[in-house]
Amino acid sequence: MLRCIAVDDEAYAARLLAAYIQKIPDLELVGTTTNPLEALQWVQEGRVDLVFLDIQMPELTGLQFLKVCGNRCQVILTTAYPEYALEGYEHDVVDYLLKPVAFDRFLRAVHKAQALRPAPVAPEPVIELKPPAGLTPGPAYLFVKGESKNKFLRIDYADILYAEALGNYVALFVAGQRLVTYQTLKELAAQLPEPPFLRVHKSFLVSVDKVTIVDGNTVYVGETAIPVGETYRESLYRLVRERQ
Repeated sequence: MLRCIAVDDEAYAARLLAAYIQKIPDLELVGTTTNPLEALQWVQEGRVDLVFLDIQMPELTGLQFLKVCGNRCQVILTTAYPEYALEGYEHDVVDYLLKPVAFDRFLRAVHKAQALRPAPVAPEPVIELKPPAGLTPGPAYLFVKGESKNKFLRIDYADILYAEALGNYVALFVAGQRLVTYQTLKELAAQLPEPPFLRVHKSFLVSVDKVTIVDGNTVYVGETAIPVGETYRESLYRLVRERQ
């Protein structure tokens, strides 16, 4: 259960988000407010897991809120201004919703937040894939660029759930956390072995080993729904048939 608040200086916008929150069984509405300072107090008191946060507010902007709040909770930004998206992602927000917020887009953002929260799970059986005779196996990891010029993060292939394109950036969803790296999804795909990694959409790449359901034009990684583009559908289904 995620404890949520909706923060927006426009009361009707906060009420809309509150109504959306109350439609989802795994979300608990803690409250709504037009005052970001009140919301910040709730966060600092540990009463909140997930904040739906407007960016343009008079007393304290959403980006200022993020700097003060640190990593005490998850944040999904809401705004009518798409130019703030990149700066928001640099503060490690879960997602960025453009107003007016449609419920299906809201639901997708919630699924991201749920996927990023660590939960105890039974260990998955380990299947050892042996390389063809005569070939030396390559490394089972890659390095991605961190937030500073000469910082690189090692990511094990086995930990990668899926990746989402953010323009010239990529959000990597990795075993309970979300990492943003400066490269395109095409560049990332070239670094990863296929299979198990597969482009399923111009904006998404998944680890087929982590896919739990394939349903028409959608695949699920846990509870996260990911669209399948027409261009990529045949390669996905070919791989599924091979693994039946």
